[in-house]
Amino acid sequence: MFTRKNIKYQGISLPFFHDMTDAEMQMAALDYIEFMQHRHSVRNFSDRPIPRNIIENCVKTAGTAPSGANHQPWHFVAIANPEYKRRIREASEAEGRKFYAGGAGDEWLKAIEPIGTDEKKPHLEIAPWLIVVFAQRYGQYEDGEKFKNYNVPESVGIATGFLLAALHHAGLTALIHMPNPMEFLNEMLGRPKSEKPTMIIAVGHPAKSATVPEVAKIKKPLHEILTICS
Repeated sequence: MFTRKNIKYQGISLPFFHDMTDAEMQMAALDYIEFMQHRHSVRNFSDRPIPRNIIENCVKTAGTAPSGANHQPWHFVAIANPEYKRRIREASEAEGRKFYAGGAGDEWLKAIEPIGTDEKKPHLEIAPWLIVVFAQRYGQYEDGEKFKNYNVPESVGIATGFLLAALHHAGLTALIHMPNPMEFLNEMLGRPKSEKPTMIIAVGHPAKSATVPEVAKIKKPLHEILTICS
């Protein structure tokens, strides 16, 4: 964390390290691949309630992510308030109507056609929780003086990945929504101008009728996403 104090580096013993044999590491890696391959984004949610402490603990996991200079330039707002969810849905659908009416451009619309999305966003009200992810473009002391944050998009992206994995580990489904513009969220949720909303994550259980796009199961093979330099 960044403070006014001149804090110098001081090393401490590694708090924990899970030491495994090569065989154990191989098994753990394969187990995790299988586990994460069962993660899916769905647009059909159940309204089954999710206890607040589960959301809190998943966000706590996100807070353990590495960040530039350890500034942790993120803030998460978890929303269960029906009125807030209604307003977010209305704003998102209004933006979506413009997007799908041609504002996105033909190439973009063609790219997302296999995903099967449209301007209708009922999940933003049905899902029991929405989590809005804010990126803190700069920090501020209590007196309002600013200080710089570093590698903000990268840091927030890593923390969001931690959050999605934690939600999946807790048996939940999550769907990312990135409407643009989203500045209304700052005012509605009481967040400062120094923070930029980056995405809305709908969280809950999938409806019994939930489907996923067939194309979403097609992932790039390893040789297309990995280069080994040995």
